[in-house]
Amino acid sequence: MENKRKVLVTGGMGYIGSHTVVELINKGYEVSILDNLSNSRLEVVDSIEKITGTRPLFANIDLNNKTAVNEFLHIHPIDAIIHFAAYKSVNESVNKPLEYYRNNLVSLLNLLELCQQYNVNNFVFSSSCSVYGEPDRLPIDEFAEVKKAESPYANTKKIGEDILVDLSKTNDVMKVISLRYFNPVGGHPSALIGEYPLGAPQNLFPVITQTAIGKRPSMKVFGNDYNTPDGSCVRDYIHVMDIAAAHVVAIERMLEGKSKATYELFNLGTGKGLTVLEVIYAFEKISGVKLNYEIVGRRAGDVEKIYADTTYANNELGWRALRTLEDMVTSSWAWEQVLQKEAVSKS
Repeated sequence: MENKRKVLVTGGMGYIGSHTVVELINKGYEVSILDNLSNSRLEVVDSIEKITGTRPLFANIDLNNKTAVNEFLHIHPIDAIIHFAAYKSVNESVNKPLEYYRNNLVSLLNLLELCQQYNVNNFVFSSSCSVYGEPDRLPIDEFAEVKKAESPYANTKKIGEDILVDLSKTNDVMKVISLRYFNPVGGHPSALIGEYPLGAPQNLFPVITQTAIGKRPSMKVFGNDYNTPDGSCVRDYIHVMDIAAAHVVAIERMLEGKSKATYELFNLGTGKGLTVLEVIYAFEKISGVKLNYEIVGRRAGDVEKIYADTTYANNELGWRALRTLEDMVTSSWAWEQVLQKEAVSKS
């Protein structure tokens, strides 16, 4: 690709961000990353370079520091932004709402104001299926009602979308695509990058793998009295590499002038719901490791069941999830084993 298109990935050192950076580089984009490393590691840049043969430009910048972001954009012209950077724990957001509102919304506003200043007219927003709340019907499509958010985290994603919708009404040059993902899991097949929660993990897969490898003595299943096949919550788990691929498709859609509106919205899921216990049993079967888990009471902010209708994303975006539950389990487990070796070699 002559004269490579330049994409800025905020939060590009994080879980989904790093996998998306790999996909972008592999597709010939020139990528730069802004990340304050609040929930990621500096070594990720080395891993991205090992996988792709290219080292992306990285700057340790907090998006809440508008002056620093301005200085970066002044020196580095870009064609598009994928905005991942945000706090993302449902549970933590319930306990620290103000931190979540300030971090997730001020950073977005700063970025959008600078987009206008520097004529950056292609913007992909990392949203979440959590904006649907407890859905009235399943599978849930993009045209379903957005409910009152079940957590401050979910509300920051809903408000973020509202800000982008309102902006798109006033700006017919800027193109925005919001991607609402369901539950990203798994890691790169190289096992060089994966989900790396700092502190106690909030998501099911790292809790499972940490329990399996002995980092955690046991794990909890929150609730077995939901109206689901086995009483545990149902989620749509999707491989992180499928999500990364969708971001590249979204960027291409905008840069090639194929957007059908200034603001577009797509679900990223597999369209299949799995219970927590089904995932546990699948992990045990595929890995050969028995998990020590206990059933406890329901957790605040948890939705009973949600999974995507992916028809619109499949047909309109031309994207679909390709990887299986086995791929998700295998890559998560391989990554956990790499982290364990790393920890042993350091001790």
